[in-house]
Amino acid sequence: MSWRPTYRSSKFRNVYGKVANREHCFEGIPITKNVHDNHFCAVNAKFLAIVTESAGGGSFVVIPVTQFGRIDPHYPKVCGHQGNVLDIKWNPFHDNIIASCSEDSSVRIWEIPDSGLTRSLTESVLELYGHSRRVGLIEWHPTTSGILFSAGYDYKILIWNLEIGEPVKMIDCHSDVILCMSFNTEGSLLATSCKDKKLRVIEPRSGRVLQEANFKNHKVNRVVFLGNIKRLLTTGVSRWNTRQIALWDQEDLSMPIIEEEIDGLSGLLFPFYDADTHMLYLAGKGDGNIRYYEVTLEKPYLQYLMEFRSPAPQKGLGVMPKHGLDVGACEVFRFYKLVTLKGLIEPISMIVPRRSETYQEDIYPMTPGTEPALSADEWLSGINRGPVLMSLKEGYNRPNKLVFKAPVKEKKGGVVNGIDLLENVPPRTENELLRMFFRQQEELRRLKDELTQKDIKIRQLELELNNIRNSPNINNNNNNSNGSSI
Repeated sequence: MSWRPTYRSSKFRNVYGKVANREHCFEGIPITKNVHDNHFCAVNAKFLAIVTESAGGGSFVVIPVTQFGRIDPHYPKVCGHQGNVLDIKWNPFHDNIIASCSEDSSVRIWEIPDSGLTRSLTESVLELYGHSRRVGLIEWHPTTSGILFSAGYDYKILIWNLEIGEPVKMIDCHSDVILCMSFNTEGSLLATSCKDKKLRVIEPRSGRVLQEANFKNHKVNRVVFLGNIKRLLTTGVSRWNTRQIALWDQEDLSMPIIEEEIDGLSGLLFPFYDADTHMLYLAGKGDGNIRYYEVTLEKPYLQYLMEFRSPAPQKGLGVMPKHGLDVGACEVFRFYKLVTLKGLIEPISMIVPRRSETYQEDIYPMTPGTEPALSADEWLSGINRGPVLMSLKEGYNRPNKLVFKAPVKEKKGGVVNGIDLLENVPPRTENELLRMFFRQQEELRRLKDELTQKDIKIRQLELELNNIRNSPNINNNNNNSNGSSI
């Protein structure tokens, strides 16, 4: 593919990437060395969360986005998981609520105080157990409050209703590990990529597979819905092991609309799509560059714009929501780049060059806001509704009054589709396996002692019964009753 774009009229053809000054970066963070293919970073308008390296269990730090500079080595962490944390996601409708999933096969919901953490947080608001193996992916529903999706290494996707703290649906159509999940704009469709090399479009409430692609020339790794234009974009590798992107029609996955080879590097390509500007960003794991394109409905469909280059390789990237951007600087996208070797988080702003300092309405259309369009019960009943839109001119700093209330419930097994999800949950770490073994040994010893005591009690009762039967009083009474009857 030629990287010399043909001239065309576009207000985004001069977009450039600007790295924040050193004093506006975050330093001294022990970023995780886990090789799981995730971003290990989540950002919203208030907080930045990064998965960290830790001995024993998993943890992540939560830092206010305005608290730049070097982070104290003893900075408080969120450290309730017993295994490595594999994914974290902020609730799109509540800036203080974050979900995490881990190798300990659990999903947990945490509430962060407005002022940030002053001590390490070990107690979660909700603990969700339903997967029989580690959980590698979580995604919040884009328009509904209280609905969370989790994908585990048991090849299942669970839909959690956080208002009751239980799984309400299990999607069981994958034959291998799920690599990626992406929703369309209103959340009525779910696209997944899987290690079985198949791309699927699923109706999430019924679990029905609407479309399935198994294209030999393109092994899919990541997938993203391109807003509401009924297109999907996937990143993957070709049969010659070159990195590749493909554009699909969501209603016909028999053949991709176009395929484009990127380069011969081996790092995973992460796609990011901005539905407001119709811009697509491609960032490779281990690369230092970010390519960006403009998506159109006519040929050539993907118009290459430019490339941001940096010498430092990225482990993952967090993305700031639209209402957290600096509209005064014409910022249309912001990445938070994880540089593991330096323990550095580096903000990168994508800026449209404009001389005017007034609000630029043409590059900031109405965008999905911080209010849910549906309740969990409404969505589960079959209602679809697009996101509640907001203007960045006036509403981007409007406080959200949504309050998260965790359900009070007894700990019990989750039953979905008649299957007890907790029936065969294995120990999650080696230490837990040993604890469970010794606990079971103690339980066996206790039960044996209890059984021995019961046997002794039974023998005593049998002896007492025999003594009563053989007592002389009972024999005399029996003789008298026999004589009187004669």
